[in-house]
This record gives sequence, structure tokens and C-alpha cells, in this order.
Amino acid sequence: MRAPGALLPGQTFEPSALLAPAQAILAYHARVALAPLGAERVPLDAAFDRILAQDAAADGRYPSHPRSTMDGFAVRSQDGLVERRIVGEIRMGHAPPGPLGAGEAMRIPTGGAVPDGADAVVPIEDTDDRGDSMVPREPPTPGDAITPAGEDMEPGDLVLPAGRRIDGAAMGVLATLGFSEVPVFRRPRFAIISTGDELIDPAKKPSLGQVRDSNRYALAGALRALGAEPIHIPRAADEPEAHESAMREGLDVADGVLLTGGSSVGVRDLVPRIIDRLGSPGVVVHGLRVRPGKPTVLAAIGDKPIIGLPGNPTSAMMIFRNIAAPILRRMTGEVLRPSANAFARAGTDFKGRPGWTWFVPVVVTAEGPDRIATSLGIHSSHTSLLARANGFVVLSEDRPSIAKGEQIEVHTLDGGDI
Repeated sequence: MRAPGALLPGQTFEPSALLAPAQAILAYHARVALAPLGAERVPLDAAFDRILAQDAAADGRYPSHPRSTMDGFAVRSQDGLVERRIVGEIRMGHAPPGPLGAGEAMRIPTGGAVPDGADAVVPIEDTDDRGDSMVPREPPTPGDAITPAGEDMEPGDLVLPAGRRIDGAAMGVLATLGFSEVPVFRRPRFAIISTGDELIDPAKKPSLGQVRDSNRYALAGALRALGAEPIHIPRAADEPEAHESAMREGLDVADGVLLTGGSSVGVRDLVPRIIDRLGSPGVVVHGLRVRPGKPTVLAAIGDKPIIGLPGNPTSAMMIFRNIAAPILRRMTGEVLRPSANAFARAGTDFKGRPGWTWFVPVVVTAEGPDRIATSLGIHSSHTSLLARANGFVVLSEDRPSIAKGEQIEVHTLDGGDI
């Protein structure tokens, strides 16, 4: 039985019978169950831009021990402003030489392990360093310049969920968690078929009535950005036999097929009729209530999707972006995180430093019609910080603070404004 939105042979596009894009996607998923194609393990260095196939949770406390955030001296805050004897030096990558006692201090670098007994670090520029002893210029308080154990990640923290696209920040987290190999979803492969007697290779000069075949390259790039692999099938002439042969080849070598051209109603309406000859469920939707892109075809043979895109380049790419990509993403396994808006309301107070520029990672969430940007703070030693964020806020020299509830501009993490 033909689903709503699929045209009968010889039927014209009647606007009242066409589905809206969202309806078409729902109708398609109701008939065709798409899912990821299984997982594989790849070396960590090859995992960039792949889709994580299983949750990555913290297997311990990160950092595993308190660490200094400044070059200075590890001290006991209860000793106040008394002169302290320097009893040792902590080296990077080594345990402290021993515990710290009353009236003692140890030299410590940024990232160094804080010794037992110490509860603060005094930056070197805030001390009188006398060689064998030191005196703080201000009374230290507990926790000064120290990252507590587990502040970044606690055991069991879900840091990277399955379905997350692996970016540079996520690779840092995976390395921190000890993943030398990473489970990722297999990339689905999609055959690209351009149809039309008017198409020629990009290297050739078009004659009257001819155009260079640009759609296949635009779609190949869009597929790669989606996390799929394109396979180029030779162009099909405007003859039923050529269309059917190309589609059968595409179904044989790939997990799905993308076609451009040949889907409009008329004497050259080849694609929908041929698809229905190849198997079931066949054509699910033919024609959308949208411009550009009305003659779109959504179909499948078994569990392999066939998406018939318009031949017009703008239409083809708009429909791919708004219709095909949401459908095909189910095969990549990617679960999209909410994207930040250009403007949101501050969910927390943002406080920087006058005369400085601060980049503050944020999580942007939806609360009804509003977008709320909540600060994640600035902890440059934390490997999971940017992996948890979906944007950042700039505190500028002339606006070093933003109060909760104020409108705030949020930028993406991929290098551009939203």
C-alpha cells in the first residue's frame, strides 16, 4: 500500500496532498527502520570525526591527586604569615619527597602533585623567597591555587555518550581515559548517481544545453561531513534501462543511494517508477510541500534508503541538508547535541578581569522559548571541559562581567559565530 505523500503513476503534484518536510521524515521513519551498521575499533589517532559507538565514562578520579595550578610553594594555610623553611622541591611527574610539616614549604611547579599536609599553594610572585626559606605576603587560605582530586572527572562520570562525534576535545578525553583504540560506528557508504543527458564532466566545456555535473561533488562533500563515505556511480542517461542499471549497481556496492534529477512529474518521470520495480517498500514519499525541492523522492529497498533529489543544485543541497541528512544520520549513529544560539540569557554570573579578554566555555540549554547559557568556568588543566561545552562566551576588556539574566552572545566551538 502506498503511503501518504507518494504519487500514483501519472498523478501530478497536488499541493494539498503533499507532506510538509517534518511530516515526510516521520512518514519515512514509520515505514523504513534505519540504524547504525555496527561498530569497529580504530586507533585513537584515527578516531577524529568518527562517531563514538559506546559511552566513555571515567574509570577513576581525574586528577587522581591534588595538583598545583601555579608555580610557587606548597604550604599549610594554618601557619599564616610565619617564615617557612623550604624542605624540598616537587618535580613534575614525580611524587612529593614526603609530607609537609608545620613551618615548612616545598617548591612546586604548575601541575605538580601537592604533598600530604599541604592545603594551599602560594604563587612565587606573592612570596619573599629567601633561598632556604620563604614568607607569604598575604595569609594563604585552604585550596588556594590547588585543583582538588576528582574535580575534572569522578569515577563513573559519563563524559562522552555514544553517538558523540569525536572532535579534538573528545580525543583528549579518550586519551586521558586510556583509550588506545576507540569503538566507533562503521561509516555508511552511499552511492551517488547523477541522471540527465545534459550532464558532462567538470573538465569538459559545456555546449548549448549542457551543464557540468556539479551535484555529485557537492553531495560527496555533504556526505563526508555527515560521517558517511560517497561512492561515485557513472552518470545515467535519461533512459529507463540506464537508470535501473545504475540503481542496481548502487544498491549492490553501497548501503544506500542518492540520485539527482529524474524525479519530476512528466514524460521523463523515471526514478519513482523504476524504484518501485526494484523491491519493497519502494517509494514512500514523492513530492514535498516545500520550495525549493518539491519533486523529492524518499524510498527504500529493504533497509537501504534511496533518496531522489531534484536536479537543481540549490534544491538538491537544501533538501539534502533539511530532509536527507536527518534521515541518513540514523545510519551514522550520530546523536546531535543542542547547538548554541547567537544570543541567550546568562544562567549564571560571568566574571572576568578588567582589561583582559576571557573565553568562558558554556552549556546552552533550552528552557521553554529561551536559551540559557551556563558557565562551566575556566580550568585549563581539565581535559573534559570543552568536550562538555557546546559554545563559549567572550568576556571582553570593556565588558568583564555579565550578570545572571542578561542577554549574552554565544559563539560556536568550531571557529565561527553562530
